[in-house]
Amino acid sequence: MKVGDQTIGSGLPFALIAGPCVIENRDSALRHAERIAEIAQRVGIPYIFKSSYDKANRTSVQSFRGPGLDAGLEILAEVKKQVGVSVLTDVHERDDVPQVAEVADVLQTPAFLCRQTDFILAVCGAGKPVNIKKGQFISPSEVVPLVDKARSSGNDAIMLTERGFCFGYQNLVVDYRSLVQIHDAGVPVVFDATHSIQLPGAAGSSTGGQPRFIAPLAKAAVAVGVAGLFMEVHEDPPRALSDGSNCLALDALPDLLIRLRDLDATAKGLT
Repeated sequence: MKVGDQTIGSGLPFALIAGPCVIENRDSALRHAERIAEIAQRVGIPYIFKSSYDKANRTSVQSFRGPGLDAGLEILAEVKKQVGVSVLTDVHERDDVPQVAEVADVLQTPAFLCRQTDFILAVCGAGKPVNIKKGQFISPSEVVPLVDKARSSGNDAIMLTERGFCFGYQNLVVDYRSLVQIHDAGVPVVFDATHSIQLPGAAGSSTGGQPRFIAPLAKAAVAVGVAGLFMEVHEDPPRALSDGSNCLALDALPDLLIRLRDLDATAKGLT
């Protein structure tokens, strides 16, 4: 599938979808986008900037949600213009879809909403590429009707992201067979290496995480042959306003991307 001037597919070098979980402010968004874009270009990996204008699924009502629709989209538009990258952002409400589609290159549906038929059809019906986050409560076999539902909108530019599966309370596990099964559904498969290491609600009023597992899980997914990697990246994770406990430190990104690029080339037989 095409995103801007880039093509994402299982037989191609993986694309990186990365950025802070939420737009914290204009300068932060531009700073992260510029830095990650420079790293990805140097390593030779296609890059899409990710950040959310509103995180409507925070654990606590006191948690920071972002700048909101209008201000957030203005910042994303500026990122596109100044940094020259494609941008991806979550959509949580059907009413937001037309406005978001005017700015975002990829619309993303949150995992918790993957079963909401009217919502999925509205997002996919906007005619832009869509990244559907697979719910942590559905099996790989349930992806087939989900993809069929999305495509019934007339939109074939659909990719699907695996982000782990609920394993008891406040824990997620990754079944790498899922990546193969999702691929069999006929869509580019993305692996979310940061949400997969979440410990949902483990911090009481917020989500915990185990960031030391980001690199091993990402390497395993690349070895399977995914089309993309999704990673929340922050320059100072302890100070991140959302998902700091399960994001990758920006300083760790260059070395990890080099290792992932080389592993990806070997797994796919690329030169």
